[in-house]
Amino acid sequence: MKSSHIAAIVAAATAATAAAAQPAAQTTPAPATLDLSATAEVQAAPDIASIGAGVVTQAPEAQAALSANSEKMVRVVAALKKAGVADRDIQTSGLNLQPQFRYEQNQPPQLTGFTASNRVQVTLRDLKGAGKVIDTLVKEGANQIDGPDFRVAAPEPLLDKARAEAVAKARARAELYAQAAGLKVVRITEISEGFQQQAPSPKVRTMAMEAAADTPVSPGEIGLSATVTMAFELAPR
Repeated sequence: MKSSHIAAIVAAATAATAAAAQPAAQTTPAPATLDLSATAEVQAAPDIASIGAGVVTQAPEAQAALSANSEKMVRVVAALKKAGVADRDIQTSGLNLQPQFRYEQNQPPQLTGFTASNRVQVTLRDLKGAGKVIDTLVKEGANQIDGPDFRVAAPEPLLDKARAEAVAKARARAELYAQAAGLKVVRITEISEGFQQQAPSPKVRTMAMEAAADTPVSPGEIGLSATVTMAFELAPR
């Protein structure tokens, strides 16, 4: 019985020694990866514009300031509709009535009157008539004009083109980096879309007190851009 126990111990020790003598299993190294972002932009002629128009009036009494403002704004909206702007393209964006004070040293504020303001946001779908619409707004009482901001009404096809160009740019850049490092691109492991936008257009004017005949408005072109982020797996050549 004792000899059997000793034999079992010897066998176990021999097995452990043999296992220790075997080489350790090698761990496969993680593949090299490369993360890149690329942006592409396409240019297009805008086909829609947004204009902000406002009426500001002042009077000693609040009701008088608001009434005068309302009369002018009614004329402004009527002129817009007469110029062919649809109801859906005219939206009130701000209505305000504030007291005005005069401040003097060592004296309490003195109420001098009230200022009323009313603003509308106008969408223009006929850009050829944008200058005439601006002149009409000022003629009918608008004394604040912002814009126009030019846009593309249906930007998706143009953004899709920018997306495709951004992907091509990222792939070309990945090939460049891989070649410079003595590697090759095996596959794309991840792709995601980042920021995409229509580039804002410059303001034509921010304040108009008097109308100029046939105010010039040039739509020009705007940029639509898309950004993609991609991950690439690399391997030795």
